[in-house]
Amino acid sequence: MKRIMISLISVLSLSEISAQTNDTLRNIELPAALIRDTKQQPPDEKTPRIADKNLTKRINQGQDLPFLLNNLSSVVVSSDAGTGIGYTGIRVRGSDITRINVTMNGVPVNDPESQATFFVNTPDLASSATQIELQKGVGQSRNGNASFGASLSINTLDLEYERPYFSFQSDFGSFNTFKNTLKASTGLIQQKFIATVRASSILSDGFIDRSESDLKALQISTKYLVDNNTQVVFNFMRGREKTGQAWNGVPQDSLESNPQYNELGIKSDGTFYNNQTDNYGQDYYQFFIDHRLNKRWAVGSTLFYTKGKGYYEEYRLGQSFSNYGLPDFTNGADTLQETDLIRQLWLDNDFYGGRIYTTYISPKLDAGLYLNYNQYEGQHFGDVIWAQYGIPDHYRWYNLDASKKDFNVYAMTEIRLGKGLTLLGDVQYRKVNYQLNGFRNNPEIRHDLEWQFLNPKLSVNWKHQSHQFALTAGLAQKEPNRDDIEAGVLSLPKPEKLYNTELTYRFIPNRKMAFYVNAYMMYYRDQLILTGKINDVGAYTRTNVPESARMGVEFESIFRDGTWLEGSLNFSLSSNKITSFTEYIDDYDQGGQISRKYEGTDIAFSPAFVAGGRLSFFPIRHLSNMAFRQSSVDILPKFVSRQYLDNTQQLSRSIAPFLVFDLIANAPLKLKEKQILTLRFGIQNIGNLRYASNGYSFSYLYNQNLITQNYLYPQAGRRWTIGLGIELQ
Repeated sequence: MKRIMISLISVLSLSEISAQTNDTLRNIELPAALIRDTKQQPPDEKTPRIADKNLTKRINQGQDLPFLLNNLSSVVVSSDAGTGIGYTGIRVRGSDITRINVTMNGVPVNDPESQATFFVNTPDLASSATQIELQKGVGQSRNGNASFGASLSINTLDLEYERPYFSFQSDFGSFNTFKNTLKASTGLIQQKFIATVRASSILSDGFIDRSESDLKALQISTKYLVDNNTQVVFNFMRGREKTGQAWNGVPQDSLESNPQYNELGIKSDGTFYNNQTDNYGQDYYQFFIDHRLNKRWAVGSTLFYTKGKGYYEEYRLGQSFSNYGLPDFTNGADTLQETDLIRQLWLDNDFYGGRIYTTYISPKLDAGLYLNYNQYEGQHFGDVIWAQYGIPDHYRWYNLDASKKDFNVYAMTEIRLGKGLTLLGDVQYRKVNYQLNGFRNNPEIRHDLEWQFLNPKLSVNWKHQSHQFALTAGLAQKEPNRDDIEAGVLSLPKPEKLYNTELTYRFIPNRKMAFYVNAYMMYYRDQLILTGKINDVGAYTRTNVPESARMGVEFESIFRDGTWLEGSLNFSLSSNKITSFTEYIDDYDQGGQISRKYEGTDIAFSPAFVAGGRLSFFPIRHLSNMAFRQSSVDILPKFVSRQYLDNTQQLSRSIAPFLVFDLIANAPLKLKEKQILTLRFGIQNIGNLRYASNGYSFSYLYNQNLITQNYLYPQAGRRWTIGLGIELQ
């Protein structure tokens, strides 16, 4: 019986190097459920183990997915609560999550309206992930939003167990963090059917005041092998989150005296509302059918439905009745214009679609054609559940809907010309229709918008012995998000364009080391940035700037010394500039706004130097008779140079550089054959550094003085986690 597997199991620390050049399926993205015969994919014996398939398992102690990617090059992560649990963010080469194409099993994950991905809605995703791949630059946007800064592909179809399997993992640590994960699999029954289930729970108080998290997840995956050429896969995932709001960050002048301060939820008496929370749930339904026609042709289809519903609840001081569509409140002889209140802002959305594909694979040519259609229906509404006076309980002051349709065709061809030379070309045609029927603060605005994009990419690869070169050029275009479109009727933003060129050199001299150098140029037309400008409907939104660019060099290396030491080192040097833009500042003295023009400034949140990696020790691996022979100690350093909070490149509006170290130790104890008890211990931020990795800034003119206020998101100091796990198979 040939061994069938869903995907290569890896967490990519050097994703490009780890690609096998003789793997005829690897350069063509087949849906995650496609049958793949490992006997047709012999490993390259000269390639060292760049991707450690156990790394994610070792370092996963409940933190959100972005923090598990923190050791990759050009990556900067942040956490609202300061611990990596709850709301987290990731930037790649300075591009935020709204510019990163995220797919799960080939299904788009980015919210169609905000274009962001909220990993808090899929807790403990890494415990089901069999493959996580981060590709920088324009990427290959086969589905969903254009890959404008990077693409993140996640495979969660955890169905590789041939025998029944059970595991339970429990971790406890600082800030009352408590993570529990249970996984079980039926194994392959009669060579036909397999099912896997995962249930996860994560609790944490958070570092910031009232930033607690209560996260729950359930995943059920099944696969049925109809015959040797056909399989059917169904995947269900449910996520529920309740988190305390820490979205505002901490005022910079409070960092030293009270770095855990949280201003959200304050009431008129100085106390804080005890249910200032975000509450949201997402359910994913994914269905795959894949059929191999013969040795060269395969066809298949995917259907998906994602249901999202939830709200955030907040206490608000001094709210004007007029903002809720109500007249001023008369109380006897007094006429009141404002009231304190508690409100809930709701989202109720449905996202569904499908894909059909065909692929062709031969010794000289690979090709694929993918047709995707996705549709989003979103309902936005708000309820006042209590008011001090003047508003009845459960009063709904807005109820607005939006619809977005996304049709795209993706085609790719890879031609192997011989003597190590390969050409790869792909192109995506994407047509987007977006209908918006009002915004919360501007319910009268209506839009029916349509965009059409053609995103091509071409790559030339040449391999000679231990050396490999690649030159890639591509174009990506994407539409503005919902907040950008609130600009009004007269000042709609333009779509963004990215022209991307990458020149890559890989050197793999032996099984013990590999080196990777990548030079990139990312040239933007009409990039959307915050300038402080108020648009024609009185809202602060992003503005197109004609020209901006990112240029940089990324270096990555991997080494292994015998059996007890492994490591990787990466760093990136970059220049990230806006040719020119105008900053707008509110003038509270004269009214309106004043403007200042800047040229050649750094793009916000784009550090010029980022370094990371890992150093892994296996102290007794070489003693085969020891129970703890697979024990490991991983040291994970991260350095991020200065980041600017806005695009003016002023030192007073910046985040100081920081260098932090994490340490995680694992000691698996083999009890019996296929029975493993694992002890683990982790320390994050070993040096107890006070630092922030994200923030924002705003300025205004008052009493003829320019006042700037910075808000930062401080990360927790030294913290620890201990864990225990058991695996039975």
